[in-house]
Amino acid sequence: MVERSIDRREFLYGSAAVGALGLAGCTSGGDSDGGSDMTLRVGTSAGGTKEIGLAVEQVATNNSDSLDYATIESPGFIGTIRRMDQGQFNAGITDNNSLVKAADGRGSFAEQGVDSIPWFGFYGFPYNIYLIARDGTDIETFDDLAGKNVYPAEPGYSTRATSIDVWSQEPTADIYEQMNIIDLSVEDAPGAMEEGSIDACIAYGAPGAGYTGWVTQIASRVDVHYVEPTDALRESGEAYSGAGTSTIEYSNMPLGNQDIGTDTLFTWDIQCNFMFNPTASDDAVYELCRVVDEHNSAVNETAPQFVDFESTSDMHASAVDAFEIHPGAAQYYKDNDAWSDGLTEASRE
Repeated sequence: MVERSIDRREFLYGSAAVGALGLAGCTSGGDSDGGSDMTLRVGTSAGGTKEIGLAVEQVATNNSDSLDYATIESPGFIGTIRRMDQGQFNAGITDNNSLVKAADGRGSFAEQGVDSIPWFGFYGFPYNIYLIARDGTDIETFDDLAGKNVYPAEPGYSTRATSIDVWSQEPTADIYEQMNIIDLSVEDAPGAMEEGSIDACIAYGAPGAGYTGWVTQIASRVDVHYVEPTDALRESGEAYSGAGTSTIEYSNMPLGNQDIGTDTLFTWDIQCNFMFNPTASDDAVYELCRVVDEHNSAVNETAPQFVDFESTSDMHASAVDAFEIHPGAAQYYKDNDAWSDGLTEASRE
């Protein structure tokens, strides 16, 4: 479990909020006793996130006689939070950083907040992020990025927001403030890197699943090397409440055929979760937890980025302390000796 302390306002589903979640046939039996409707409508971003959602849908269809699971495309992680708040679907895939910002009323939620935060179900997948630089630059460590053209992905991308959130806090804020942050689409980034107008950029993906497309294109066109993390960068990554950190063997996450000059990668991570509104019935959430736990390898075969759970307790490894666990998921963890005292079960009362 991720141990994070978050100062935030209370998010409670009053009768009006719960009533709003009954829009357009999206209610799923989330009454006071948990209900029994086995329908889940899961909001899912486009791209790799949708592929994971469809993989889980396929495994649920093949291995549950009772669960009705449907993937509904949603505009990004932030859009998923907003649409869940509006009751457009009763479940969704979104990331810890966006959830933390929604709870705190920061970032995109500063001027347009939400009335509710969904309840945690289980860990879905990470995006592991680090920095690479063009060969021929004098960039060796994070400190060398001061005064350089740095591309942290396209504006609006969660990987960009999380990277900037990590860099812009102490003790790395002084280096971040000296960077020249480049605003380009991901389609234009490989060409700009090749032409030399980008000195360094983030790279992200997941072990066993490879990298996002634009990073792969850069690796195929430009010789790059690893930007070594400083102690300050490690401290910033470990301190930021909206991200996790990892140390990964480069052999488990190679960037094309490139030798980038390191055996290990220090990464700051977007942790993406399956989240549920109160209208998602306890039975439905319990059954989905069972399916992804018992048939984890089947999900991995279709979507390698999905977390490989070594034990049931790994399913809540990304749970942020301040967010409550959906009662259906909580019961599944308790029944399988995977509950942790640091978790808090949500209540509809």
